[in-house]
Amino acid sequence: MRTLYLDCSMGAAGDMLMAALLELHPQPEDFLRRMNALGLPGVELTARKAVKCGIQGTHVSVLIHGEEEDDALDHGHAHHHGPEHDHHHDHGHEHGHHHDHKHEHHHSHGHHSHVTVAEISRLIEGLPLPQPVCADAKAVYRLIAQAESAVHGHSVEQIHFHEVGTLDAVADVVGVCLLIHELSPEAIAASPVHVGSGQVRCAHGLLPVPAPATALLLQGVPVYGGSIEGELCTPTGAALLKHFVQSYGPLPAMTPIASGYGMGTRDFPAANCLRATLGESGGNGGQVAELCCNIDDMTGEAIAFACEELFAAGALDVWTAPITMKKGRPGVLLTCLCPAGEAERITGAILRHTTTLGVRRRLCERTTLSRREETVETAMGPLRRKVAQGAGVRRAKWEYEDIAAAARERGLSLSEVLSAL
Repeated sequence: MRTLYLDCSMGAAGDMLMAALLELHPQPEDFLRRMNALGLPGVELTARKAVKCGIQGTHVSVLIHGEEEDDALDHGHAHHHGPEHDHHHDHGHEHGHHHDHKHEHHHSHGHHSHVTVAEISRLIEGLPLPQPVCADAKAVYRLIAQAESAVHGHSVEQIHFHEVGTLDAVADVVGVCLLIHELSPEAIAASPVHVGSGQVRCAHGLLPVPAPATALLLQGVPVYGGSIEGELCTPTGAALLKHFVQSYGPLPAMTPIASGYGMGTRDFPAANCLRATLGESGGNGGQVAELCCNIDDMTGEAIAFACEELFAAGALDVWTAPITMKKGRPGVLLTCLCPAGEAERITGAILRHTTTLGVRRRLCERTTLSRREETVETAMGPLRRKVAQGAGVRRAKWEYEDIAAAARERGLSLSEVLSAL
């Protein structure tokens, strides 16, 4: 299985992700040429070699009308434009494609124009991109907008971004989405994310690291701080990880094919880079425990509750089947799959939530397809789709909750919604 692993021990930012993935691309110069030909207004991407702690990698810069984003007045901050046009500043941008992780934001606000999330979506839709790349890019930017809106306490539609910083971040998002599309990994994993420590300065004062929008985006993602002061993970980097990464942990067993290093600018005791490794793994799955027990003295509702609790405890799957027990008594066979290392804990949950007197256990080897979720723009609006692939197989299935919601909103049947997609 073709696997991409991202080492985020020095955080994650859009430009550093793009630079690391660019080093994995078989034709990096051609990729940059095609990115610059997309038609993003005033945008030009450049790449140069950089060295950190003796390691050579690539540094990607995004020029907006000939200037790097750090040199522009506005840095892509999101604002709520309410009746009084009050500005709620946040860090909805990549802090410099001199990405030096020293994010001190001395912002002067000139008369730069602002764009809405809908305008950003239309900008991305107007680019000559493959449909999956367009859908991924819009989904990533929507994650950013949702985080910004939650921080400000206003709807996504009320969030505005400075135009200059937006073009910079859109270039990062589109570049990463297109690189992942062309590298075609079947599974994407990452290390826990180093977010940095201390505080970050903005126009209205100091904010804790990670910044509020980044903290929201990283919910559910393993993170840690450390002795390095500064904002190592930006909102765009966090949103890209949130959208693409399927699992977090140490480097999985794999045979590396190539490694790429995306460099920052500032020097730290540790190499200021993000490393991407592309390799082949023997399959996604490994060893699982199958736990089962026979039950003949519980109601259907009680068994359903037990199944829900087992899922909440971390079971991979839970199911029941009717059986006939001693003396012809009808019963239920409850079976639970869980990671092998969690078998003892999940067994305890079965004993707690059912009336069984014992649980049988066996270890199984399994091979699974890698799975991810993508958001697709459709005639029924944005809908989530589950994608599974591996071993030359690719399957996609619409998320039931989204299809059902679209059917209810329009007074249609499920089949009518599906036939329109």
